[in-house]
Amino acid sequence: MKNTLKVIVTGACGFIGSHLTNYLRNKGYYVIAIDKKPASKCFLKLKADEIWQLDLRDQISWELFKRRKIDRIYHLAANMGGIGYITRVGAPIMRDNTQMNINALEFARKNKVDRIFFSSSACVYPVYKQTTPNVKPLKEEDAYPADPNESYGWEKLYMEKMMEAYAKDYGLNVRIARFHNIYGPYGDFESERAKAPAAICRKVALAKDGDSITIWGDGKQTRSFLYIDDCLRGIEMLMNSDYDKPVNIGSDRLVTIDELARIIIKISGKKLKIKHDLSKPQGVRGRNADLTLVKKVIGWTPQISLEEGLRRTYQWISSQLS
Repeated sequence: MKNTLKVIVTGACGFIGSHLTNYLRNKGYYVIAIDKKPASKCFLKLKADEIWQLDLRDQISWELFKRRKIDRIYHLAANMGGIGYITRVGAPIMRDNTQMNINALEFARKNKVDRIFFSSSACVYPVYKQTTPNVKPLKEEDAYPADPNESYGWEKLYMEKMMEAYAKDYGLNVRIARFHNIYGPYGDFESERAKAPAAICRKVALAKDGDSITIWGDGKQTRSFLYIDDCLRGIEMLMNSDYDKPVNIGSDRLVTIDELARIIIKISGKKLKIKHDLSKPQGVRGRNADLTLVKKVIGWTPQISLEEGLRRTYQWISSQLS
C-alpha cells in the first residue's frame, strides 16, 4: 500500500540528500526534491516526483510551496565539505546555512508541516572532549558546555537550539540527527568537499601497484564511519518515532585514518605505502559515537560493516575513474 505523505527533501543533490530522495520515493512517499544545483549535476539520478532547482537562502523560493499541503520536511541543504573545506571557510558556511535553516523553520511553522527533520553533525561536540585518538564515545549530553568543531559545528548547534525553541514556542514537531561521518557511493570524491573515505578511495584507485598514497596528518587520528544505507534507515526510524531531541546516527567502531586507508588498500588488491602530510588539517584528534540513546529510543543500530561499506564505495569510485 502506497504511503500518501507528501515530503520535501532539501539538498537533494547532495550525497545523503540524493540517497534519501530515492529511498523515500521507493517507500511510496510523494517526494519533492530541491537543490541549488541542477539535477543533471547529481551523482545519483533522482527518482523524485518533482525536482526543483532553487536557492533556499531566498525566502521567495519557499513561497512556491505555501499553498500546498506538505506533511514532512527533510532539511539536509547545507554549505559543507570535508575537513579541508570547513577549516578554510567560516563565514559563508554560517551565513548560508543559517539563512536556509530559518527559512525552512518558518515555512514549517506557517504552513503547519507535521514534522521537520534536521541533519546536524558530530561537529557540534566540544573540541576539549576529542583531544586523544583513544577517545571516549560521545553521548548526546556531551555537547555542553559548548565548544564545537569549526564554524560549521557552531552553525549546527545553533540550529539545534532553534529547533528546540520552535518546538517549545510554536509546537513544531522536530527530529534531529547528529550524523557521524556518513559515507558510500554516489558522492563527491574529487573536490575539497570530499570526505575522508571517498578521498582515500580516489587516491588508492588512482595509484599504481607499488606506489604510495598521502594521508593528511599523522594517520593516528581516529573516527567512526557509517554506511549510507544504515543512515537512511536511521532517518526513517527517527522520523517515525516520537523522540524530538538530538540523537547520534553513526557507528561506534573507532578506527585510525591509517587503518581506514589500509582497509581500502586491501580491498583494491594493490600493494601501496602510506605517507603523511603534517601540514594538512586533520580536525579533532579523535571522535566516536555513543549509540546508547539511539538504541533505546528508536531501536536502531548499524548493520553494514566498515569493510563491506568501503568495498561498495571503492568499487563505485574506481569505476568512475576508469
